[in-house]
Amino acid sequence: MEIEGLTLIGWSVVIGLFVIGMLGAVFPILPGVFAVFAGFIAYGLFFSFEPFGVWFWVIQSLLVVIVILAEYAISSIAVKRVGGSNASVAGTNVGLILGPFLIPVFGLILGPLIGSMLGEAKHSQDWRHLIKVGFGSVVGFVISVVVKVILQLLMIILFIIWLLQAPDMTNWVPA
Repeated sequence: MEIEGLTLIGWSVVIGLFVIGMLGAVFPILPGVFAVFAGFIAYGLFFSFEPFGVWFWVIQSLLVVIVILAEYAISSIAVKRVGGSNASVAGTNVGLILGPFLIPVFGLILGPLIGSMLGEAKHSQDWRHLIKVGFGSVVGFVISVVVKVILQLLMIILFIIWLLQAPDMTNWVPA
Protein backbone atom coordinates (compact mmCIF):
# COMPACT_ATOMS: atom_id res chain seq x y z
CA MET A 1 0.00 0.00 0.00
CA GLU A 2 1.20 3.52 -0.70
CA ILE A 3 2.45 5.78 2.03
CA GLU A 4 -0.40 8.24 1.32
CA GLY A 5 -2.94 5.43 1.75
CA LEU A 6 -1.49 4.43 5.11
CA THR A 7 -1.43 8.05 6.18
CA LEU A 8 -5.10 8.43 5.27
CA ILE A 9 -6.01 5.23 7.12
CA GLY A 10 -3.97 6.27 10.16
CA TRP A 11 -5.53 9.70 10.42
CA SER A 12 -8.99 8.24 9.77
CA VAL A 13 -8.56 5.87 12.70
CA VAL A 14 -7.23 8.62 15.00
CA ILE A 15 -9.98 11.09 14.08
CA GLY A 16 -12.63 8.36 14.20
CA LEU A 17 -11.57 7.47 17.75
CA PHE A 18 -11.70 11.15 18.73
CA VAL A 19 -15.23 11.45 17.30
CA ILE A 20 -16.35 8.29 19.13
CA GLY A 21 -14.79 9.69 22.29
CA MET A 22 -16.64 12.99 21.99
CA LEU A 23 -19.92 11.19 21.29
CA GLY A 24 -19.16 9.04 24.33
CA ALA A 25 -19.21 12.17 26.47
CA VAL A 26 -22.93 12.35 25.71
CA PHE A 27 -23.86 8.70 25.14
CA PRO A 28 -22.72 6.59 28.11
CA ILE A 29 -22.75 3.40 26.03
CA LEU A 30 -19.75 4.62 23.97
CA PRO A 31 -16.21 4.41 25.41
CA GLY A 32 -15.79 8.20 25.69
CA VAL A 33 -12.49 9.22 27.21
CA PHE A 34 -10.98 5.78 26.53
CA ALA A 35 -11.59 6.23 22.80
CA VAL A 36 -9.80 9.59 22.90
CA PHE A 37 -6.86 7.97 24.68
CA ALA A 38 -6.92 5.11 22.16
CA GLY A 39 -6.60 7.76 19.45
CA PHE A 40 -3.22 8.75 20.89
CA ILE A 41 -2.09 5.14 20.89
CA ALA A 42 -3.37 4.68 17.33
CA TYR A 43 -1.34 7.71 16.26
CA GLY A 44 1.76 6.20 17.81
CA LEU A 45 1.15 2.84 16.12
CA PHE A 46 0.46 4.33 12.70
CA PHE A 47 3.04 7.11 12.78
CA SER A 48 5.33 7.42 15.78
CA PHE A 49 5.33 7.64 19.55
CA GLU A 50 8.36 9.93 19.29
CA PRO A 51 6.53 13.26 19.76
CA PHE A 52 5.15 12.06 23.10
CA GLY A 53 7.34 11.99 26.14
CA VAL A 54 6.56 10.79 29.60
CA TRP A 55 4.85 14.08 30.53
CA PHE A 56 2.36 13.72 27.69
CA TRP A 57 1.30 10.28 28.95
CA VAL A 58 1.21 11.39 32.61
CA ILE A 59 -0.93 14.44 31.83
CA GLN A 60 -3.28 12.51 29.53
CA SER A 61 -3.64 9.65 32.01
CA LEU A 62 -4.41 12.13 34.78
CA LEU A 63 -7.07 13.74 32.58
CA VAL A 64 -8.62 10.30 31.93
CA VAL A 65 -8.89 9.72 35.68
CA ILE A 66 -10.37 13.20 36.21
CA VAL A 67 -12.98 12.64 33.47
CA ILE A 68 -14.02 9.31 34.99
CA LEU A 69 -14.24 10.72 38.51
CA ALA A 70 -16.08 13.84 37.31
CA GLU A 71 -18.66 11.75 35.48
CA TYR A 72 -19.83 10.02 38.64
CA ALA A 73 -19.04 12.72 41.17
CA ILE A 74 -20.99 15.47 39.41
CA SER A 75 -24.12 13.34 39.05
CA SER A 76 -23.87 12.20 42.67
CA ILE A 77 -23.31 15.72 43.97
CA ALA A 78 -26.25 17.10 41.98
CA VAL A 79 -28.61 14.41 43.26
CA LYS A 80 -27.37 14.76 46.85
CA ARG A 81 -27.71 18.58 46.72
CA VAL A 82 -31.42 18.27 46.09
CA GLY A 83 -31.83 15.78 48.93
CA GLY A 84 -31.44 12.51 47.06
CA SER A 85 -30.26 9.31 48.71
CA ASN A 86 -27.63 6.79 47.61
CA ALA A 87 -30.46 4.78 46.06
CA SER A 88 -31.36 7.72 43.82
CA VAL A 89 -27.70 8.08 42.80
CA ALA A 90 -27.66 4.38 41.87
CA GLY A 91 -30.96 4.81 40.02
CA THR A 92 -29.47 7.72 38.08
CA ASN A 93 -26.53 5.58 36.95
CA VAL A 94 -28.79 2.69 35.96
CA GLY A 95 -31.04 5.12 34.09
CA LEU A 96 -28.08 6.57 32.23
CA ILE A 97 -27.11 3.13 30.99
CA LEU A 98 -30.56 1.66 30.27
CA GLY A 99 -32.46 4.80 29.28
CA PRO A 100 -31.19 5.10 25.70
CA PHE A 101 -32.10 1.44 25.05
CA LEU A 102 -35.51 1.42 26.71
CA ILE A 103 -36.67 4.86 25.56
CA PRO A 104 -34.94 5.43 22.21
CA VAL A 105 -35.04 9.16 21.46
CA PHE A 106 -35.48 10.62 24.95
CA GLY A 107 -33.74 7.96 27.06
CA LEU A 108 -30.67 10.07 27.79
CA ILE A 109 -32.81 12.52 29.74
CA LEU A 110 -35.68 10.33 30.89
CA GLY A 111 -33.42 7.44 31.95
CA PRO A 112 -31.64 9.27 34.79
CA LEU A 113 -34.82 11.17 35.68
CA ILE A 114 -36.91 8.02 36.07
CA GLY A 115 -34.04 5.99 37.54
CA SER A 116 -33.34 8.51 40.27
CA MET A 117 -37.03 8.87 41.08
CA LEU A 118 -37.47 5.09 41.34
CA GLY A 119 -34.37 4.83 43.53
CA GLU A 120 -35.55 7.64 45.77
CA ALA A 121 -39.04 6.12 46.02
CA LYS A 122 -37.52 3.56 48.42
CA HIS A 123 -37.01 6.41 50.92
CA SER A 124 -39.75 8.89 50.16
CA GLN A 125 -43.29 8.86 48.82
CA ASP A 126 -43.48 12.64 48.45
CA TRP A 127 -43.94 13.29 44.71
CA ARG A 128 -42.53 16.80 44.93
CA HIS A 129 -39.34 15.44 46.47
CA LEU A 130 -39.13 12.66 43.87
CA ILE A 131 -39.51 15.14 41.02
CA LYS A 132 -36.91 17.44 42.59
CA VAL A 133 -34.44 14.54 42.83
CA GLY A 134 -35.26 13.51 39.25
CA PHE A 135 -34.55 16.98 37.90
CA GLY A 136 -31.38 17.13 40.03
CA SER A 137 -30.15 13.99 38.28
CA VAL A 138 -30.83 15.52 34.86
CA VAL A 139 -28.99 18.72 35.81
CA GLY A 140 -26.09 16.59 37.07
CA PHE A 141 -26.04 14.65 33.82
CA VAL A 142 -26.00 17.82 31.71
CA ILE A 143 -23.23 19.39 33.80
CA SER A 144 -21.17 16.19 33.65
CA VAL A 145 -21.55 16.09 29.85
CA VAL A 146 -20.29 19.68 29.59
CA VAL A 147 -17.33 18.92 31.87
CA LYS A 148 -16.46 15.72 29.95
CA VAL A 149 -16.65 17.53 26.60
CA ILE A 150 -14.37 20.31 27.87
CA LEU A 151 -11.83 17.90 29.37
CA GLN A 152 -11.80 15.62 26.34
CA LEU A 153 -11.36 18.61 24.03
CA LEU A 154 -8.48 19.67 26.25
CA MET A 155 -6.94 16.21 25.77
CA ILE A 156 -7.22 16.51 22.00
CA ILE A 157 -5.86 20.07 22.01
CA LEU A 158 -2.86 18.95 24.08
CA PHE A 159 -2.31 16.13 21.58
CA ILE A 160 -2.28 18.64 18.71
CA ILE A 161 0.04 21.00 20.60
CA TRP A 162 2.42 18.12 21.31
CA LEU A 163 2.42 17.18 17.62
CA LEU A 164 2.99 20.75 16.48
CA GLN A 165 5.97 21.03 18.79
CA ALA A 166 7.48 17.78 17.49
CA PRO A 167 10.99 18.56 16.26
CA ASP A 168 10.74 16.56 13.03
CA MET A 169 7.43 16.88 11.19
CA THR A 170 8.47 14.25 8.61
CA ASN A 171 7.48 11.60 11.20
CA TRP A 172 3.84 12.21 10.33
CA VAL A 173 3.96 9.61 7.56
CA PRO A 174 4.62 5.91 8.12
CA ALA A 175 8.09 4.64 7.27
